[in-house]
Amino acid sequence: MKIVNFAETNSIVSTFLKELRSVDIQRDSMRFRRNIERIGEVMAYEISRTLHYAPQSVVTPLAPIEMNVQTDKVVLGTILRAGMPMHDGLFNYFDGAENAFISAYRRYTDDTHTEVDIVVEYMASPSLEGKVLILPDPMLATGGSMELAYKALLRNGTPSAVHFASVIASQQAVDYLQQVMPEDSTLWVGAIDPILNEHKYIVPGLGDAGDLCFGEKL
Repeated sequence: MKIVNFAETNSIVSTFLKELRSVDIQRDSMRFRRNIERIGEVMAYEISRTLHYAPQSVVTPLAPIEMNVQTDKVVLGTILRAGMPMHDGLFNYFDGAENAFISAYRRYTDDTHTEVDIVVEYMASPSLEGKVLILPDPMLATGGSMELAYKALLRNGTPSAVHFASVIASQQAVDYLQQVMPEDSTLWVGAIDPILNEHKYIVPGLGDAGDLCFGEKL
């Protein structure tokens, strides 16, 4: 798996990440969602540079012209619920893409909230056969939800290329995904943080992205 870590180079993504992490700014849920969406937009542009293009004739009011146009069929897959703002950012650019939705959430299996199980309950997806799959999940803590969502989507066909997109990932999740995901896939990530705490939250991270986007859950 190829890793593209935006934190390794200077870009506007670092400004969005600063606001996402800051306890003084992230309480504005509208701004929090928009910053995740904007990171999705930046990643959509970068992913678009890896796709296939072919010349197509376009007629302007003055004269025809040939332009290179994307030819890949794209499917945007989203892991509910925190993945929705990032999906919107990607969809703003890949506005002709088909869409897939899948639920994957963490469930603590012990009273101390240190052991985590990932539960997948719902999926709606078009055929993936021969298409480019882009699968966003803003926070990659263990990588388990991304793995399970990807494997569930494979029931609907084999993509020609796979791009995973994340705002922040733990180093543990990156190492794990490199072991279990296709070698020719790509992970696009805003930053890679060093550790997980005992509750499987990324440190320093930013907290619970789903709660910050949509409000606290029971």
